[in-house]
Amino acid sequence: MEPAAARPRPVLTAGSVLPEDAGRAALVARVHDPEGDGPCVAAVRGEHVVDLTAHAPTVSDLMERDDAAAVVRDADGGRAWLLDDLLRAVPGRRDMPRLLAPVDLQVIKAAGVTFARSLLERVIEERTGGDPAQAARVRARVGQVVGGRLDGVRPGSPEAARAKELLVAEGLWSQYLEVGIGPDPEVFTKAPVLSAVGTGADIGVLGSSVWNNPEPEAVLVVDSRGRVRGATLGNDVNLRDVEGRSALLLSRAKDNNASCAIGPFVRLLDDGFGLDAVRGLHIGLRIDGPDGYVLRGSSSLREISRDVLDLVAATQGAHHQYPDGFVLFTGTLFAPTEDRRTPGGGFTHEYGDVVRISSPPLGALVNTVVASEEAAPWTFGVGALMRSLARRGLL
Repeated sequence: MEPAAARPRPVLTAGSVLPEDAGRAALVARVHDPEGDGPCVAAVRGEHVVDLTAHAPTVSDLMERDDAAAVVRDADGGRAWLLDDLLRAVPGRRDMPRLLAPVDLQVIKAAGVTFARSLLERVIEERTGGDPAQAARVRARVGQVVGGRLDGVRPGSPEAARAKELLVAEGLWSQYLEVGIGPDPEVFTKAPVLSAVGTGADIGVLGSSVWNNPEPEAVLVVDSRGRVRGATLGNDVNLRDVEGRSALLLSRAKDNNASCAIGPFVRLLDDGFGLDAVRGLHIGLRIDGPDGYVLRGSSSLREISRDVLDLVAATQGAHHQYPDGFVLFTGTLFAPTEDRRTPGGGFTHEYGDVVRISSPPLGALVNTVVASEEAAPWTFGVGALMRSLARRGLL
């Protein structure tokens, strides 16, 4: 295995990661500042990224402010960095200013099985026991029986109940179908607080995994009162062989070093970018392999089976509170099935893959795939953040 540091890295520029209408967007960033030895809350203003930590010591605090968009656009800032310089920084280097994931104290949650196409792929993983060699055969069987029965079915509806009866009769009912078309969505904790990586960083899959893929998703940023305050992009990296062996291995499949990427920026909701714009997001995916391999895919939130606010309500309410807010991956339509390594083996990552997840209103999240064991270790947790803020007189 080639060491991660020896592999070529993608060249990122402001023009390659910013939203197409960046001049009209209220964009929140986080920057690692080696002078303060800690993260800064920042605003993207043109080619500069401006420190706003004096106004809000954490992104979580900023999201609690009703005037967050005005602060991001107009508040006097501290030091500033050129966005291009931040994007050229080497991932993991603590002596260089660099972009971080644009969230901090928010709990990182994810909704699964929210699109019919990816729902069926989860059923296939389960039926194969995580063995990619069996996927084509099982996919054909599931497609023959299920067909278009799930198209347009609203989860929890009488139509969904009738579809369940048919699938049970065919011996194809699954726990994934239960959360896909049943009354309750799957919402799980994707990663620990502060563990997500940002654009330009390495993203990890376990070295033992032989069947895995990216999951390009829209990510909602929600405050402590359950209000959606902004949106960004995320990669909910999935180990299909691990989860396919047992759904009880979800944490092993989902939560590993560098296995969660969020970014490049949080775009705050405002008059020009509201919830309906989020509901209409189109998310593109491009994977460039070190061997010249290219895979393209896409996902549209217009095809999601549950409204984004229904997913938020399933996460927070009288049953569960998040005093520092949360971010919520909304699921993906993308489920790659084309063969890459061997006939019938389907898609899986190669180390060195460059994964670009993009959406015109949100910009581009770009990461390079490495083994989780090779990615920069996660060392900056909540305690370190509190100590850093205290040293800087921000608490």
